[in-house]
Amino acid sequence: MGQVASRSSSAYLLRTTAARRWLSAEAKALPAESAAATISTPNEEGTVGGHGIANITTAAKNKGNIVEALDKAVNNGIPIKKWRIITPINQFRRDKNYQAALQLSEWMESKTSLINNADRAVRIELLAKSKNLDSAEEYFNGLQDSEKTTRTYGALLNCYCAKKHLEKASELFEKMKEVNAISTLNYNNMISLYLQTGQPEKVVALVQEMEENKIDRDSYTCNQLINSYGMLKDIDAAEGVLEKMKADNIKTDSFTYGNLATILFKAGLLDKAQSVLEKMEEMKNGREELRTLITLYGQISNPSGVYRVWESLKSAFPKPSNKSYLIMLLALSKLGDFENLEKYFREWESENKLYDMRISNVLLDSYLRRDMIGEAELLYNSVLKRGAQPGLRTLELLTSFYVKNSQFDLALKYLEMGASQAAKSKKKWVLPNETVEGFLKYFEENREADATEKYYESLKRVSCPDSTLYDCMLSFNIVDQKAQA
Repeated sequence: MGQVASRSSSAYLLRTTAARRWLSAEAKALPAESAAATISTPNEEGTVGGHGIANITTAAKNKGNIVEALDKAVNNGIPIKKWRIITPINQFRRDKNYQAALQLSEWMESKTSLINNADRAVRIELLAKSKNLDSAEEYFNGLQDSEKTTRTYGALLNCYCAKKHLEKASELFEKMKEVNAISTLNYNNMISLYLQTGQPEKVVALVQEMEENKIDRDSYTCNQLINSYGMLKDIDAAEGVLEKMKADNIKTDSFTYGNLATILFKAGLLDKAQSVLEKMEEMKNGREELRTLITLYGQISNPSGVYRVWESLKSAFPKPSNKSYLIMLLALSKLGDFENLEKYFREWESENKLYDMRISNVLLDSYLRRDMIGEAELLYNSVLKRGAQPGLRTLELLTSFYVKNSQFDLALKYLEMGASQAAKSKKKWVLPNETVEGFLKYFEENREADATEKYYESLKRVSCPDSTLYDCMLSFNIVDQKAQA
């Protein structure tokens, strides 16, 4: 149970916003807004008056025909202004309503000659997201040569990178270099793709190519180069990137220091990691950076750093949010400081009206790992009294605990609850391997057909049971009995 709980806590850390940004060496594809650029041309003729925009927004929300709303506005004599079309396009993109944004983009291109390559780049992005890559490629191929620029090439490249189409991306990237339609952003997209596909050595080669061809490197380039050296376990080179950034006047920020500290920590260089974190702590940090510092100080087992940064966070943000408390409690759990873990949990419980099961799960996990079943049950019951519903993580903790302690009636009870909840919410729920193995061992040793069938039926609701369990059921003749029923 201890290993399961520890692994689950680490997994959760990687799901938090701070950990995703700072603790993962995997790069994400750059957002399409960067590749296509957020269009803003308020001085150009050609966006619809205020009433027209209201109609557009209403049509989109009601899944109506946006083109009809636009045409109606025009027929009613509302003058067309390009920037008033671009505003909702960008808003729909932010809201991931790509279909509505595409309708506006297509209408704008059909009605005005004032579109530019930034508009076309956005069109490529929207076609890929609301339809498919073939549509984006067809539109790009139909552009005139003069319209195939760094922006439009870059938008198509970004689409390939987002979909991890390495071959197409590489081919297009080489073509872009041939026609001199290349930029730092394009290189960064390829760097991101190589990291996502586990090819850090190609990132190193690309950055060297940028230097040779006088292509500017930015903070993103260098941060991903640090990640690449970390993946290659070349710690000296990773540290060297930071020094070169300083020498070349490339901005170093909390992200850079947090990135490097994580790599040093993973390499077991705790003193060096702490030194980097202390430098990071001296910088101007926002909420996310402070949370990250708490997490990283917890990782390197530095309680004074955890408490110091927590006080800084509370000073800057007097009423810490649920997420801040969650990060703090996870760090305390990592440190094994159970007294303060409970203290800060009670503090959060008394100050926050919005109950967050993730936070109570940290304390519940702590109790169960120490076999404090009485305290765990009191906590669980207090959660229910508050009207909060136990989530899948809660039910996983309880199922695993009772399997570990050979209390299979209770384990099956929480398993059924979790399977029912996962099925209703259509969420995937996968139990830890140790828990599954514990169930199977019990069934094999005790040959309880009813319990085996109950377990099998629960798992069928959320996932495909493995062949070992099926064989176990065969040995009890459960499959034959069900077939004859």
